[in-house]
Amino acid sequence: MSGRRIKYSCGKGLDSSIRTVTDKRESLLSPRASISADAVRRHNRKPKDIRSPYSRDTDRIIHTRAYTRYIDKTQVFSLVENDHITHRVIHVQLVSKIARTIGRCFRLNEDLIEAIALGHDIGHIPYGHFGEACLSELCEKFGIGGFFHNVQSIQFLDRIEDCDLTMQVLDGILCHNGEGDDVKISPVPCQTWSLFDEKVQDNADGRRSKSPMTLEGCVVKFADTIAYIGRDLQDAREVGLIADSTTLPKKCSEILGASNQEIINTLIYDLLESSDTEERGYISYSQDVESALIDLRTFSRDHIYENKKLTSERDKVKKMYETLFVSYLDDLEGNKRNAKIFTDFIDTNWISRTYLETASGAELVRDFIAGMTDRYFAKRYEDCVIPHRVEGKFF
Repeated sequence: MSGRRIKYSCGKGLDSSIRTVTDKRESLLSPRASISADAVRRHNRKPKDIRSPYSRDTDRIIHTRAYTRYIDKTQVFSLVENDHITHRVIHVQLVSKIARTIGRCFRLNEDLIEAIALGHDIGHIPYGHFGEACLSELCEKFGIGGFFHNVQSIQFLDRIEDCDLTMQVLDGILCHNGEGDDVKISPVPCQTWSLFDEKVQDNADGRRSKSPMTLEGCVVKFADTIAYIGRDLQDAREVGLIADSTTLPKKCSEILGASNQEIINTLIYDLLESSDTEERGYISYSQDVESALIDLRTFSRDHIYENKKLTSERDKVKKMYETLFVSYLDDLEGNKRNAKIFTDFIDTNWISRTYLETASGAELVRDFIAGMTDRYFAKRYEDCVIPHRVEGKFF
């Protein structure tokens, strides 16, 4: 076998050897990149580990129950039967790949980028953004404030499954959304856990934070849009919502391109050329590309997201949310231990006891519903409205 090999010694020497390798690798990063020494945990229950702090966070995220449920959470086309359209699990992988490509060019920390990207949509719920609006209305009705999927991601990872992730990863997840903000953004430091908790509460109250605390978080925020904006067009063509002959607005096609591949390529190159991550520390598009991207978002809203073929069943979805929310509140108040909110959520062994002791009934219902996959959500609704058949003699 040819090539260089790193020889690790055993015991304490192993930790030292690995730290040396990590330090050498991170010494090549941009001065504005986040390095392992910057990582801050709330508890730090396992300080000894051969992985970098952010790499450890990636592993913790992908081993959560919430991450596993990505597999059956749809992206845009919740009620369309097609095996080739994007689900959340594909979307977060695309965001991770695009963000790491950008981050590598900027000499940023790819481990941190990967952790943020893979965890950023864990708070998304059945039936996408419309489901979020339905659940938010119910949460406000029952006195626990609005519902925001970025805040719910923090709820799952930091409280419910208590993953003890670094602040840098949690902050990037919290601040990933708000696509209209990705004109030009710079990191805004967050020094303490109390300040981070205030930031989470601000988002829960509807005062969304525009900037993450790291450049890596800023990159993921941009990569989120890059990953979905052209892919949604591709999916819409796949299912026949947009005919192949349908043309984009002239400015969009001339500046960004018409296919997903062209759009991704244009946005990444423009970002690399227009940003300054070394001296002034910001991520930005050029004015022409940003203007074309705004037009493309408008086109997608009119032709995809608000298309009547996709929105015609919304009244039924809203009714499903209302039925489940009230039903599970009744189960809690009646202490029905055989109800699904107990057997599949509260009484499981993977949920933090601290969370269970402090959450209100409405919060428990919110979090149970928010964690459901689309298929599980529909099944639980059937349980509520369709009488159960039994076999055997009653007398």
